[in-house]
Amino acid sequence: MRRHRPRRIALDLRGLIDNKHILRLTGGVEQDSAIEIWLADGPIELRSIARKWFVRMRQCGDDVRELMHDGCPVACVEDAPFGYVNTFKSHVNVGFFHGAGLEDPAGLLTGSGKRMRHVKLKPGSEPNAAALGHLIDAAYRDIESRLGREPQAVVPRAPSPRP
Repeated sequence: MRRHRPRRIALDLRGLIDNKHILRLTGGVEQDSAIEIWLADGPIELRSIARKWFVRMRQCGDDVRELMHDGCPVACVEDAPFGYVNTFKSHVNVGFFHGAGLEDPAGLLTGSGKRMRHVKLKPGSEPNAAALGHLIDAAYRDIESRLGREPQAVVPRAPSPRP
């Protein structure tokens, strides 16, 4: 005898999922020596670009933590990542974990993922530094908001001495 199966109804689960989904990464610290080693290694031309923009992420606030994830430096607030840098053969990516939701009037962001976006930087070409700085600040404020914090005005802090 054949069992009667209830009719299946397709659900649009995207509408049921909280739009504040947050990736969590454990192990973030104020200063990660593995990141300093990573930034000092590899082609100096590329790593110096990566260092400049990762330092800028570090300066967003006293609550910024960092860790190595998937082989590259990641900046977090608590355990929630907001930005990263990575080097490739001929360029550097400055990426944002929730970049798809950031306003980008300068049109710097590339990528087609559901959440992540990045800015591709090449040696010898000057990026729009002000616009990239604004994206970093916006990503920081965005993750604070997603964590339920009152977004702060980003006042870049002075770089702390690194070992």
